[in-house]
Amino acid sequence: MKWQAAVFLALLGGSVTPALAAPWKKLRPKMAIDAMLSFYNQTDGRWSTEAPWWITGNALQATLDYMAKTGSREYIPQAVNTFTKQSAPLPWWPSGGGDFRADSTDDTGWWSLASVRMFDLTGDQQYLTYAKEDEAYMYSFWSNDTCQGGIIWDIPSRSYKNAISNELYLKLAASLHNRIPGDTFYLSRAKQSWTWFKNSGMINGDNLINDGLSEASNGICSNNGGQTWTYNQGVILGGLAELYKATRDRSLLETARRIADAVTTSAFLSPNGILTEPCEADDSCGSDAPAFKGIFVRNLDELQDVLPGNPYRKYLDVQTTSAYNLDRNSSTGNLYGLKWAGPFDEIEIARQTSAVSLLVAAL
Repeated sequence: MKWQAAVFLALLGGSVTPALAAPWKKLRPKMAIDAMLSFYNQTDGRWSTEAPWWITGNALQATLDYMAKTGSREYIPQAVNTFTKQSAPLPWWPSGGGDFRADSTDDTGWWSLASVRMFDLTGDQQYLTYAKEDEAYMYSFWSNDTCQGGIIWDIPSRSYKNAISNELYLKLAASLHNRIPGDTFYLSRAKQSWTWFKNSGMINGDNLINDGLSEASNGICSNNGGQTWTYNQGVILGGLAELYKATRDRSLLETARRIADAVTTSAFLSPNGILTEPCEADDSCGSDAPAFKGIFVRNLDELQDVLPGNPYRKYLDVQTTSAYNLDRNSSTGNLYGLKWAGPFDEIEIARQTSAVSLLVAAL
């Protein structure tokens, strides 16, 4: 078959004509997911038990997104196993009571959005119930005492209003509304969340989102000037896309486009056109940040789905071409490193989840 010849040529470093490129492009995310399964622990349902807990929720999301896009159901057994094993009370946070209630609101947010996607794939109400219970848990940490609202990040200390927890909550509430006929409850909360967020000051003058807010002694908060992590720029795009589906308010898309364009044209976040995490320059990304870029492109793709003309298709294609050619492990060909501009550095689960989300976004 012609596409098999294209795969063979690509493996040898040869060229692939445009007419033959599409089937090969569809194979890349599957091959990356199959490689990611080398991290999977059937016993506890985690992709790398040693990695931060939320990374498994993100790997699960990337795998579910692939199935949603392609119609495949190949990885449903792993997904069911992960939900079953990891919905129990957590050893380090048994007071959460299970159902993905963790000691930081953003951890819960990642799992709740994966639950929404699993509901989309299966129609099983249990997964929507997980998402509803997690929404209630996250919202229980909404506080008007500081910053005039917003959800706190760290539950034990009841501290820090940050971007990611509030972006995840916005996306979750809007997603629930869009899947529950006749809902007004979750729509009201999604609108409340967005009104607070857009007025919080976290969106800076460059249309980028800093990490969070600093609180003054009088309870007034302002942008803390923290790092503009790529996932902070990403999740808000998916959240605004979901809220737009609910309201058809085009101002939401205008705001999202400004943020997305700020990233894709930024000499800091997209030097030479390749998405780059700020921590890559000094190799300080740790165990969390290597997953962030995949989250950005996942949500950029979700925004693109509600925009005419696929405005970010070329940007996504540039990322996949660079990562595939410059950031793959030479011995396996299906494991990816940190820097999509290359060179490949090391095998690690957060890096791989990011690459999977990129390859899925480009489908």
